[in-house]
Amino acid sequence: MPRQINEDTDPLLKINPFRVMTVMARAQELESQGLRIVHMEVGEPDFSTAAPIIEAGKRALDAGLTHYTPAGGITELRDCLVAYYAEQYGVEVNRERILITPGASGGLGLLANLLIRAGDGILLSDPAYPCVRNFIHMMSAHPQLIPVGLSQNFQPTLQQLEQYCQSNTSGLWLASPSNPTGTILERAELKAASDWAGDREKHLLVDEIYHGLHYVDDLPSVLELDQSAFVVNSFSKYFGMTGWRLGWIVVPEEYVATANILAQNLYISASSIAQHAALAAFQPETRAIFEERRLAFRRRRDFLAQALKDIGFSLSDNIQGAFYVYVDISRFSDDCEKFCHELLEQHGVALTPGTDFGDFESSRHVRIAFTTDMESLQLGIERLRAALL
Repeated sequence: MPRQINEDTDPLLKINPFRVMTVMARAQELESQGLRIVHMEVGEPDFSTAAPIIEAGKRALDAGLTHYTPAGGITELRDCLVAYYAEQYGVEVNRERILITPGASGGLGLLANLLIRAGDGILLSDPAYPCVRNFIHMMSAHPQLIPVGLSQNFQPTLQQLEQYCQSNTSGLWLASPSNPTGTILERAELKAASDWAGDREKHLLVDEIYHGLHYVDDLPSVLELDQSAFVVNSFSKYFGMTGWRLGWIVVPEEYVATANILAQNLYISASSIAQHAALAAFQPETRAIFEERRLAFRRRRDFLAQALKDIGFSLSDNIQGAFYVYVDISRFSDDCEKFCHELLEQHGVALTPGTDFGDFESSRHVRIAFTTDMESLQLGIERLRAALL
């Protein structure tokens, strides 16, 4: 007899689709029909992986470095990250605390298993990266969404942490810079959130995936302020290695052994070739390439933000990192999914509906990515202007 599905308790029934992937798939279908689509939906840099990284990957293949690695990653890459934290943030992080993961998604999955138990509540911003909610649901736990808006730079306040904290709350998960909003937690705000979590014996996890792609002078790592915090990061965004599927996490000393056991069981190890290729990401010539690309993203941000305001969208004046603009479309529509569908089907512009990222005022927002070249952004703006004005 088939198993009866309980819609109230089965965590898999709470997993939301990743709408941006649906939009991208449809956009690719339209392209296959010969239409030119302006891709402003997906959070993937348009730049190919930097040449020194590709060459390092080829050398690794030629050298036969195609076997399993230790679950925590190769020593050389973890040592590069130790040096990176010392250089970028002035923080000493022991190598053993750093685990290389198959993308940040692999890191988030590991941390969910490490930190969450059935029935727990995890405080999250709303809007936030959608897969985080789903990882929490997979653990039979509860995302506790904190509504954040433009007036507070899309980051939670201490008053809200108090308001939304419940008896089953076990942790606070933050993102700086944030997807989809591009806003950061400034140093004082990050310290206050860290102190709040510590005082209440809640674990703190900070998504730092977009570090490096920031447009402010001071973007602190939580590890500068709190060595008991958990960090997830990635080689996908700033380092431009999306398809290589490589990330890392940093855990406190007392969690190292358990984190390694989980890594062994969840994925054995990250890609050996990707790890050896990533060693080249820390070379000066490669870092110079990353800086050129960061400045290109900044120019795109400046163009896009002003152009969207000229059309009549409402958005933040303080896009501090990542490569997204979270736009209020209420002047034109109160149904973001219909809005995005019509723009794609009728005008060839692919955007991500705000409903991908949470509940709070999501139907009146869209996320626009400036991950495509300036010519395409200009074409996208022309099409938006023609569609809406």
